[in-house]
Amino acid sequence: DVIKRANNIPTNMGSCHTVIFGDYFVEGHVPMEAINKLLTEMPDIDGIALPGMPSGTPGMPGPKTEEWIIYSIKDGVTSEFMII
Repeated sequence: DVIKRANNIPTNMGSCHTVIFGDYFVEGHVPMEAINKLLTEMPDIDGIALPGMPSGTPGMPGPKTEEWIIYSIKDGVTSEFMII
């Protein structure tokens, strides 16, 4: 996808939605808690991602069946941002 490549989002971090706002991207069905943390802390990263389409995430049916690991991405390198 053009937007994912343009923002250096690694393939393994991909999902079905990418949102760009300000200097950040949000990839996937990321819960508001993570978006609020991103906007409050304004870390030196390119964006955050929740890979795949986990059950129970915003917009996805079904119950939450596992912890969701939200990743930060900077220059294509990922690290853990938070766990929900």
